[in-house]
Amino acid sequence: MKFTNALTSTFVFPAAALSTMTAAAPLEPRDVYDPRVTYPHTGTVWIVGQRHNVTWDTSDAPVNITNPIGTIKLGANNIILPITLATGFSVLSGRHEVTVPDVDSGEYFLVFFGDSGDWSDTFTINSS
Repeated sequence: MKFTNALTSTFVFPAAALSTMTAAAPLEPRDVYDPRVTYPHTGTVWIVGQRHNVTWDTSDAPVNITNPIGTIKLGANNIILPITLATGFSVLSGRHEVTVPDVDSGEYFLVFFGDSGDWSDTFTINSS
């Protein structure tokens, strides 16, 4: 099989190489996991610069999770902000420590990503 890229050159793949690429084993079925954030919750007040454990419920975790690596982002006014508080941790850990970012005082929420995003309750961040 021959592929041409106008910017580079022509590539030739032997038929045997292509059949090897397509003969991969089927993937195991996987489940989308959307754990419920348990902290912070309504009534929680964080202060800029403090450290807090974000927690989530792992009691209903499926056996095969599509994406077992978590990310926690900050949101406000129904918008996910470009502020990542943590990333690269196991969604099965049930907690991860974050530092409260330097943001204006106001109402915020967290979005916990693994397979899917789950929003925390709205809580308060104070800048002083």
